[in-house]
Amino acid sequence: MIRWLIVVFLVLLVINSVSPWLSKLGVGRLPGDFRFRFLGRAWFLPFTSTVLLSLVAALIAKFI
Repeated sequence: MIRWLIVVFLVLLVINSVSPWLSKLGVGRLPGDFRFRFLGRAWFLPFTSTVLLSLVAALIAKFI
């Protein structure tokens, strides 16, 4: 159980550190990524970016 918590923490750390670089590449602003305001709060639903990053991760895992 502790091993999985460490893995999740490290993955979140890596995602957080590469997030500015990914936004410069356009990830997060693709068609299908929704940004809207509701109840005075900004909401962001990155459907297309999630699919794209999942495909990249699956390709990397397949070749490793």
